[in-house]
Amino acid sequence: MDLFESLKEKISGKNVKIVFPESEDPRILGAVVRLKSDGLVDPILIGNETAVKEKANSLGYKTSGIAIYDPENYPEWDQMVDSFVERRKGKATREQALTILKDPNYFGTMLVYMDKADGLVSGAIHSTGDTVRPALQIIKTKPGVSRTSGAFLMVGSRSEARYIFSDCAINVNPNAQELAEIAVETAKTASLFDIDPKVAMLSFSTKGSAKAPEVDKVREATAIAQKLAPELPLDGELQFDASFVPSVAKQKAPDSKVAGHANVFIFPELEAGNIGYKIAQRLGGFEAVGPILQGMNKPISDLSRGANEEDVYKLAIITSAQTLLK
Repeated sequence: MDLFESLKEKISGKNVKIVFPESEDPRILGAVVRLKSDGLVDPILIGNETAVKEKANSLGYKTSGIAIYDPENYPEWDQMVDSFVERRKGKATREQALTILKDPNYFGTMLVYMDKADGLVSGAIHSTGDTVRPALQIIKTKPGVSRTSGAFLMVGSRSEARYIFSDCAINVNPNAQELAEIAVETAKTASLFDIDPKVAMLSFSTKGSAKAPEVDKVREATAIAQKLAPELPLDGELQFDASFVPSVAKQKAPDSKVAGHANVFIFPELEAGNIGYKIAQRLGGFEAVGPILQGMNKPISDLSRGANEEDVYKLAIITSAQTLLK
């Protein structure tokens, strides 16, 4: 089954509520109207209701049945302010909160935190920092996960191949513990896309073929990840060819149950991950879907500012599906 048709089946009828803080952007409005019409998402737009509807009408979109929440006129404003101050634990006064929560990303993130919504999609006009910062301050990471990470779903244009690359978006140089956590969370992301995860911890070394502190880090991360998720097929350190090509795996890592069959690839640091996914995208012809933010208590998704309406539509579907993960 087509990837997104499969995801649509998973979320259809679940009434997942997704917040869109960038309510007057044409790409957001177009995607939101489609999502509502297709019965996939219950969207919540943030902004002045009159301004949002006027913008939608000017683009030929009907917003009937779509919730619009205005920070200037929100009936549970006082509760939100109190909840934010409590969550920040002395890092923001009530007076500061009154200003901070007028920001649509903070307001939208608080809706998710207060269970008024299930997830959030932003980033069409805001930077990654503007989207992720409120999430880190308010939603925070899951127990046992020290930081969020960014995975890309890589979809083959000439085949049904699907792979996950991580972390390609957030952590510049994760330590062994962080790398292990990223690996375990990325395996969960893989299952969302009906990928039976086989995780390769990538390096420029395979099973001790090179010696360096960078190799030691990956080897240590592998051991930690295997303890965190002992049932998960995961191995390292592996060079990419050893992780992916069966004939190379037989030579370099003959005893590995992952080598030659990996479909989830964990890069040792951001430079390698970012370069790697873009090579696969531009030279290999893979579609790169993401970044998909992992490790948060609730799903918060960051669009590229170069995103089009279809990108918004697809990322909202992914975000909705993430709400079903345990």
